[in-house]
Amino acid sequence: MQEKSTAAIPYNGLHKKIKLDPSDKFIRGFTYILVSLFSLCCVLPFWLIIASSFASETSIRRSGFTLWPSDFSTYAYGLLFRNPDQMIGAYLVTIGLTVVGTLIGLFIISMTGYALQRRDFSMRNGIMFYIYFTSLFSAGLVPFYLLIKQTLNLANTYWAILLPLLMNPWLIVLMKNFVKAIPHEITESGKIDGAGDFRIFWELILPSMKPALATIGLFIALGYWNEWYYSSLFLDASMEYRPLQFHLYNVINKIASLKNSVAGSNVVIEELPSETLKMATAVVATGPIILLYPFVQKYFVAGLTVGSVKGLSLIHI
Repeated sequence: MQEKSTAAIPYNGLHKKIKLDPSDKFIRGFTYILVSLFSLCCVLPFWLIIASSFASETSIRRSGFTLWPSDFSTYAYGLLFRNPDQMIGAYLVTIGLTVVGTLIGLFIISMTGYALQRRDFSMRNGIMFYIYFTSLFSAGLVPFYLLIKQTLNLANTYWAILLPLLMNPWLIVLMKNFVKAIPHEITESGKIDGAGDFRIFWELILPSMKPALATIGLFIALGYWNEWYYSSLFLDASMEYRPLQFHLYNVINKIASLKNSVAGSNVVIEELPSETLKMATAVVATGPIILLYPFVQKYFVAGLTVGSVKGLSLIHI
């Protein structure tokens, strides 16, 4: 009789072997292959972007995009970092806006979601209706532009980028639904112990919201990191340092304008990259986020094991 394969599993600090049937081996092997192929499909597009960013513009025109550059060149990155002060300043501005905006946004959204699910908050239905209603209907771009530039006088300041992205109706609803799953008895026990509303929120509710904070924080951070639209509306050339995405957008536009201005003329200029420059900007813009994600991912898993009842011991009156 053919001996069945075994696999070891931990059991009370020891390893206990279980037998695997041929069908189990087939399903496990098929799953590994399927996951590997899916991972490869996710990695290949980004690798294609990296390889194309290090190719020359001539090789791209001749052979198209390849998984390995036939003619290695760093000319596109040289153009991007020709003025390193501007690039470093754009990175610092974007990082500052992302960190500050994410922290403030999480604090406001978490408090809003907690207040809207409190049974003793009489105005919660009216406020939720206002949030839903404003998410369905918008006044348009012109009133928003006049509000930021004339009423609040925030043009050419970083506040014009920071404030519009702080809150989002969908994120508030998402946080409210998550907080609703936390037992209301935890709030009641905090009141019995004499804790105030903010202390109950800070020491009992907030530790249980780590999965939602990590998820919503990622949405807010990506919104700030990829922001360029509000920068184009409210920041002009007098700003020395502007967000990274808007800076890269201007670099691409300047190169394209220069190529178009000399097209059809007898002026000979150095060959300027077009496709490789776009790939290089994608690497510069997304690289830091991809490198940071593995370090942030652990908070998604760690937050799932945090219990609300554990926080009861934190209150000392």
